[in-house]
Amino acid sequence: MEVNVIGAGLAGSEAALQLAKRGIKVNLFEMRPKKTTGAHKTEKFAEFVCSNSLGSADCSNASGLLKKEMELLGGELIKIAYDCQVPAGGALAIDRELFSQTVTNKIEENPLINIIREEVREIPEGNVILASGPLTSEDLSNSIREFTQSEHLHFFDAIAPIVEKDSINFDIAFYASRYDKGEASYINCPMDKEQYDKFYNILINAPKIELKEFEKGAKFFESCLPVEVLASRGVDTLRFGPMKPVGLVDKRTGVENYAVVQLRQDNSAKTLYNLVGFQTNLKWGAQKELLQSIPGLENVNIVRYGVMHRNTFINSPKLLNPSLQTRKRADLFFAGQLTGTEGYTESIASGLLAGINMAKYLKGEELLVLPKETMLGALTNYITDENHDKFQPINSNWGILSPIELPKKERKNKKLKAELYSKRSVEFLTTCNFQ
Repeated sequence: MEVNVIGAGLAGSEAALQLAKRGIKVNLFEMRPKKTTGAHKTEKFAEFVCSNSLGSADCSNASGLLKKEMELLGGELIKIAYDCQVPAGGALAIDRELFSQTVTNKIEENPLINIIREEVREIPEGNVILASGPLTSEDLSNSIREFTQSEHLHFFDAIAPIVEKDSINFDIAFYASRYDKGEASYINCPMDKEQYDKFYNILINAPKIELKEFEKGAKFFESCLPVEVLASRGVDTLRFGPMKPVGLVDKRTGVENYAVVQLRQDNSAKTLYNLVGFQTNLKWGAQKELLQSIPGLENVNIVRYGVMHRNTFINSPKLLNPSLQTRKRADLFFAGQLTGTEGYTESIASGLLAGINMAKYLKGEELLVLPKETMLGALTNYITDENHDKFQPINSNWGILSPIELPKKERKNKKLKAELYSKRSVEFLTTCNFQ
């Protein structure tokens, strides 16, 4: 038994490791470094190209529950993520370079995984997990289009800048987590109204990088909008979004700020920080002017500028079963953001499920279809629901789970609902036989 896994990103790496630990030989194809994507910077596997955060680690959050489910399902990358964790309050953020190197080492050292550094230009015959990612090459995209008999959908993903901590002015900036929850691991740059107005005027007048012809007309994913797009929706949009000041008070002054820019640790050495919610497609000179208009970042050294790139995903409701197996070819599975699951955690989870189910398929076992009472089950059921008219990418959220009926007086108790959702999922996964 042998499986071709196409793409060594988060989903492909997880799928390959799941197959190998079940005794199945894997050919893992990765086109980097021979061919690059425009977003990746290294040739390592499971590279984080945007934020270094996988979101909340708390089961009272939908993303946190998905992480717990991956642990219960025997996920490999989630273990590595916790080993490579850096402080980020209640979130699971990682040292991206250490994480990627650790995953790469684990795959390279596995005798059942054969690494092939070549571009795959068409969907191979035989057993295949296609996890080529949102930046799938043109030739493979054309092969997928031919197989699916439908056009791809597109949306943009934008990357936030990363800066050096030593260049931040801590006479102005301060450490805090919102409402003092968890460790005070975020750096906060406060603004008064005058400073915010200046920042906003620079932002809305800043020149943007012109989109390529093939990118024009594509859609943004709502949860990863560039900061300039958010700003175009109104002068206060940022103050109620990524620059929300609520719960962030500098204890040195006790002042409630008009707006706050947060920075999150990006590496274990605590030398690099990324700007939270500052995905952008501004020209680099404009980015520098904008960032240096932020109090505390007047002389900041930018080590990576923000960029924006096109993401590609298939029309999963017409193509996939909730097991991530294609409906028209039993030996072909899809995984990762290519399926329309948005987010790092979601990509890893889909690779986990695809790996488990390919192994089950090869052994003649019933495929694992998780119920909507679990977050991963709800996610895969959502992206494969044939009732979608206009399918758009989705990440983990409470709204896709099978609802829990509460007494009328408790129906607005979000905390209680989250606790019950999490308990129900964990109970299911600790009692079912999914190996």
